Formats: sequence, structure tokens, C-alpha cells
Amino acid sequence: MNKQSQKITKRTRRHMRVRAKINGTTKRPRLSVFKSNKGIYLQIIDDSKGITIASASAKEIKADKINAETGKKLGQLIAKKAKENKITEIVFDRGGYKYHGKIRAIAEGAREEGLKF
Repeated sequence: MNKQSQKITKRTRRHMRVRAKINGTTKRPRLSVFKSNKGIYLQIIDDSKGITIASASAKEIKADKINAETGKKLGQLIAKKAKENKITEIVFDRGGYKYHGKIRAIAEGAREEGLKF
């Protein structure tokens, strides 16, 4: 197994462990994070109904670089969209990524705009 596939396997295991404990409801939907090489994508999901309530991506804020500053802006954007849909409390699904850097910035940005985790 090469280093890249080990990294993906570890993330997948962490994600499965996190998702076993986290479930979004109508009252408290799940904020899901996905990172790719070119962007960051966020979704607020109601798992009981199986629908996406709101979403945001780095493309919407026209970010040149994908860094912690971009993450913070994205967190603020998704929090504003959540407020428009009358959502104040969420469950944070970090998607198996370590709570560090961009992921942490997303959470802090959302908290600054008033979302409660």
C-alpha cells in the first residue's frame, strides 16, 4: 500500500467512525464537510428526511486559494444560509478529516455567525 492510499483509508475509517455517532435530524441537521484538491464543499443535511437543506462551496466565494481563510469565509456563508432556513443548531460532521486547519476554520466561521454545535 502506498502512502496516498493509506491516507485515504485512514480518512475513510475515521469518517465511518464519526458517522456512526452523528445523525442529523429536523431539529438539529448535520453540517457535512468534503474537501477535494480543488475545493471545499459544505452541506446542511436532514438525515431523517434525506434532503440537503443548504450548501456552499469555495466556488461561490470565488477563492483563489483553498486555505484556512477560505474555510472561515465558507463557514460564515453556510451559517448565513442556515439562518435563512431558520436553523440555529447543527451537528458538525468533519467527514473524517482531522479537526485542524481548514476544518477548524470552517467550524469557527460558522460559530462566529451564530450557529451552535
